[in-house]
Amino acid sequence: MARKSSVERANELAGGFATARKNIVVQYGDRERNADELLSLIKKDAMSKGVRDPEFEKVDVYIKPEERKVFYVVNENVDGSIDF
Repeated sequence: MARKSSVERANELAGGFATARKNIVVQYGDRERNADELLSLIKKDAMSKGVRDPEFEKVDVYIKPEERKVFYVVNENVDGSIDF
């Protein structure tokens, strides 16, 4: 068996799950929202509360479909919610 080239080894290290495109969809009842859509709405809502784009460091998201709400906390000090 031939040895792998350094390029093949580098591709294996750089690829895989970490770099794979991901699509996360939350479904509940007759509604469904994907993660990118939710994050975009969260960003818009947080910016309406005074958070500027460069200030985003951490965003925690809590999805509560039974309440039809998505709660979030930005940088551990700005919180809010959007409709699911």
